[in-house]
Amino acid sequence: GLLFPSFRNPDKPITLGIHWSKIRNRAALPDVRLHDLRHSFASVAIRDNISLMVIGKLLGHALAETTTRYAHLSDEIVADAAERVSGSIARLIGVAP
Repeated sequence: GLLFPSFRNPDKPITLGIHWSKIRNRAALPDVRLHDLRHSFASVAIRDNISLMVIGKLLGHALAETTTRYAHLSDEIVADAAERVSGSIARLIGVAP
């Protein structure tokens, strides 16, 4: 079924434009689109080490490539990954990290 079905006709979606406008204005976020929330959701999920496969399933994506466009990596996540990999390599070659 639809995420936001019409009350009068459940087979048709309702438009959220006016409601979303009120929410954005009240939150002082005039430029945030509903679709931006999907990107935020995916990015937070990546930060929390949830796999792309699971994130894609939650977002209803059929292809992993679609999910990679949603999940944005922060510089902090990339730096942390580089630090962990370099530490692992240092341990493997017997050098203290």
